Amino acid sequence: MVRVSLTDFPARAARGTGHARRHPLRGLADFPVRAATGTGHPRRHPLRGLAIRSTAARPQPALWPPPGGPASGSPLPRAIVVLLGAAAAVVVLAGLRAVAWLAGPVFLALVVVITLDPVRTWLRGRGLPRWLTVTALVVVVYTALFAVFGVVVVSLAQLSALLPRYTGRLNDLVHGGPQQVRELLSSVDAGKLIGLAGSLLAGVGSLVTNLAFLLALLLFLSTESAWTGQRLDLIARDRPWITASLRRFAAGSRTYLGVTTVFGGLVAALDTAALALLGVPGAVLWGLLAFVTNYVPNIGFVIGVAPPALIALLDGGWRSLLVVLAVYAVLNFVVQSLIQPRFVAGSVGLSTLVTVLALVFWTWLFGPLGAVLAVPATLLVKALLVDVDPRAQWADALLSAPRR
Repeated sequence: MVRVSLTDFPARAARGTGHARRHPLRGLADFPVRAATGTGHPRRHPLRGLAIRSTAARPQPALWPPPGGPASGSPLPRAIVVLLGAAAAVVVLAGLRAVAWLAGPVFLALVVVITLDPVRTWLRGRGLPRWLTVTALVVVVYTALFAVFGVVVVSLAQLSALLPRYTGRLNDLVHGGPQQVRELLSSVDAGKLIGLAGSLLAGVGSLVTNLAFLLALLLFLSTESAWTGQRLDLIARDRPWITASLRRFAAGSRTYLGVTTVFGGLVAALDTAALALLGVPGAVLWGLLAFVTNYVPNIGFVIGVAPPALIALLDGGWRSLLVVLAVYAVLNFVVQSLIQPRFVAGSVGLSTLVTVLALVFWTWLFGPLGAVLAVPATLLVKALLVDVDPRAQWADALLSAPRR
């Protein structure tokens, strides 16, 4: 009997004195060398190719748009997609117009809180407790709202107090004015005027109701603003582009209202000085009214010029009316319609044409409140539909102001 040890096995196999039993895994490492030299055909290992098969089965990142597919990545034709999008937009706009009494005040309260929220942030940075910063924000918001509302109410009250003094002058203008004016005034229906007055009184009543609702909204939104940063941080963990778009909307709204406030103060000071020099009664009041109406883009001076022009007509005649209109045309039109839109376009990233179209659209949708919220509402729509989607950069190029 011949004894064979394991140490002798490689040598005997190399000398050819015996046939060693082939290990299942032997030759796997030197397979490429043997195959390249052609000295033999290695036996294919059962585990060979497992890595190749696993690599081939690994899902590859999806390409956008899909190769060979439509540019939009949708199986539907582009015309169908456009029609469906237009139909959905019509449904949404119809719903917003139906609930304009709710959507308008809610968005107004949101814009006011966003604009004044830096006050709370500044106080919080000074180390004050959260409840105190929220209380300070509520006080500032209520003060600003009551100031604007008080200016409007006092302006209407002052106008109603001044008109009875000029009743005789108004009759003289009706009966002794130019022929065209007499024909125009004679064609006015007194019944329609009474109905218009009743509708205005009803509007004042609804305004008081909306004011109470607005105050409640401002209170709750001011309270919730203390945790807005935490909520945005949570959204940013999953979808940071949405957080960036919302922050851009908030910054744009603050910038727009800040620029509008600065130009409104400038216009109010110029109008007050001009009306005082012309001797028009209530010059300070009409200056404050011009400041408030400046928040209506592009055409706010038309609303602000009506009361002082009427008083100038009744107090000094047609010549005073023409002088007041000329002064407002030079000051307000140049500042509000030519200079201010350029600064607004550069600060919020909207072109002047888009601003004008937004004014018409949001006034149609939300009523008079939409004229004040036209630019912030456009910024919100842009943030939700354009800024969050990289494929919508073509729309951003059409909406944005050109770089100078």
